Amino acid sequence: MKIFLLSTMLVACAISPAMADPIQYPTSARTTLLETHFGMAIDDPYRWLENDVRQDAAVKAWVDGQNAVTDAYLADLPRRDAIKARLTTLWNFERHGVPRKKGSRYFFMRNSGLQNQAPLYVQDGLTGEPRLLIDPNDWAKDGATALDAWVPSEDGRLLVYSVQDGGSDWRVVHLLDVATGTTLGDELKWVKFSGLAWAKDGSGFYYSRFPEPKAGAEFQSLNTNQAVYFHRIGDAQAADRLVHATPERPTLGHGAELSDDGRWLVITTSEGTDDRYEISVQDLSKPGSPVRTLFKGLEHSWALVGSAGTRLTFVTKRAAPRYRIVSVDAEAGAPVLTELVAEAKGTIEGASIVGGEMIVTYMEDAKNAVRRFALDGSPRGAVALPGIGSVAGFDGDPDDPESFYAFSSFNAPTTVYRYDAATGNSTAFRTPKVAFDPADYVVSQRFYASKDGTKVPMFVVHRKGIDLSKGAPTLLYGYGGFNVSLTPSFSVSRLAWMEMGGVFALANIRGGGEYGKAWHDGGRLASKQNVFDDFIAAGEYLIAQGITTKHKLAIQGGSNGGLLVGAVVNQRPDLFAAAIPVVGVMDMLRFNQFTAGRYWTDDYGDPAKEADFHILRGYSPYHNIAGGKGRAYPAIMVMTADTDDRVVPGHSFKYAAALQAATIGDKPHLIRIETRAGHGSGKPTDKLIEEAADMWAFVAYHTGLAN
Repeated sequence: MKIFLLSTMLVACAISPAMADPIQYPTSARTTLLETHFGMAIDDPYRWLENDVRQDAAVKAWVDGQNAVTDAYLADLPRRDAIKARLTTLWNFERHGVPRKKGSRYFFMRNSGLQNQAPLYVQDGLTGEPRLLIDPNDWAKDGATALDAWVPSEDGRLLVYSVQDGGSDWRVVHLLDVATGTTLGDELKWVKFSGLAWAKDGSGFYYSRFPEPKAGAEFQSLNTNQAVYFHRIGDAQAADRLVHATPERPTLGHGAELSDDGRWLVITTSEGTDDRYEISVQDLSKPGSPVRTLFKGLEHSWALVGSAGTRLTFVTKRAAPRYRIVSVDAEAGAPVLTELVAEAKGTIEGASIVGGEMIVTYMEDAKNAVRRFALDGSPRGAVALPGIGSVAGFDGDPDDPESFYAFSSFNAPTTVYRYDAATGNSTAFRTPKVAFDPADYVVSQRFYASKDGTKVPMFVVHRKGIDLSKGAPTLLYGYGGFNVSLTPSFSVSRLAWMEMGGVFALANIRGGGEYGKAWHDGGRLASKQNVFDDFIAAGEYLIAQGITTKHKLAIQGGSNGGLLVGAVVNQRPDLFAAAIPVVGVMDMLRFNQFTAGRYWTDDYGDPAKEADFHILRGYSPYHNIAGGKGRAYPAIMVMTADTDDRVVPGHSFKYAAALQAATIGDKPHLIRIETRAGHGSGKPTDKLIEEAADMWAFVAYHTGLAN
């Protein structure tokens, strides 16, 4: 590898909203940094922007300068204040999470409306008076410290919970006495990507953590050597018992859970983002029993459903691309699978055992269906859902018929239902009261042909009575990766966009899990271009159908979806009026150098391998910005956050600097950098409202909706 350095400076400009004065972008120091990879010279002039903004004064100054320019631009946009006011009104409704029942107590999240973080409540009995248990709104003045995971003990006496600060993926774990609301002295650090699993006797819990990183490297260093520990109540973290680790294979990650009866500790081991796992078990009924591997090889998916004696039940993709449910004898030396629920047309998303039956959630044409089965796999019919949408929940005690689930759709805010397995009936448990009429919105599903003829589903949602005869401003959203399925769900910010007169479209492009393994495989590794082709075809379909025009079409995506937006803008800048890539993976040649990036090689490939390198170089947003010869880019607002330690903000910093340096037309190419925020989770309500107001004001202006 050859490296050459030469410092230069760059200033670029674009036209302001009033179209009077060019935007003076902050100066971005440009270095000539050339590296030779597999015979190809790679220029990386903005690598210095990878440095941690908390540690590097030059990066901090660049961030401050970019935010000053972006803030001034957004402040000048018409309707921005009105959009924020309406978003505030729409957001101000009571929201409940799905309750968890332990002992005689019910635990649930509840946000009264505009609280930055949802507090946790507990009530004794189904009709008891809710009592505030944890209010994270008191933890930080800026509201950016959030309650993350929380799990009550089996008797409901204790609660283990984790705290997320400033959007980081790192968690700090605490314990609480439920009766008194007193926080105990236990505190666990360096926890990330971890479950929390109580021992059935309440003596302690299992969790996963990484070694403490070097000072100053917490938000950028690679995450390796994750291990499972058991924490006994009252002990210091240093006394926690190591349960399972693989120091000889530091790239493996491990998570632990317990079987329903508490007999089996089940450890799931992975190496990347693919659902290819090893499963190890420990028989807790036999003191001193070793951890032994049940399923070896990191070849198939395994998700624990339940247990009965020595038999464990799993959802698996082994010999079933759309998944099936099997059971296995955990004591067998050579495990033999017994099929309970066969693979079907729909893709199994999850399963649980409630009240002596299996509740199985399916994905069918990008929307959910729920079916019931006896424990031997005999079908018992379907759970009736309120409409086309998404469901989550159905947790509970295997012997208790009571469970809860949430249902939502594009025009239906989350409603919590109580499910009775004895009767198969659902009743509304918590129904939100909102400042709009869901009946005013139309939800339709369409199918369009991609470049290679593949039929791709897409949801199109808009306000009734909107005039589509001349094309309407339209926001197209996509993700396309990591086996993630996009289903109909409610979003306050999207509702505000549609209330303004915009159309919202969600394309279920390849790379996701909507149709099982084949759909995922069709959009990753060497097939990643299919993802971009599918998304471009979605835009072309919306235009061909008269729903929108090139001058009124905007695109948005986050994380892997930010990569999607960056790639398709490079490939078809003529097709879009505006683009918002959010916390995107923009440098495909270095993504694996930071934090969790090494996991993503399952979907993207490995830049250190020649064949993968050339594919990644071919679509990497940062490396493929192409201007000149009248090639004009749409208006772009890149969005990231300074504490994002999953997709580090250097991706977006470098991409934005390259956009501003390129000769790609006079539309604005801005970057909005949130402070004390991360990849998205735990973001306070006031930041969500500000963010949405900025996005819709920007998109509305550049699609003509604000004119």
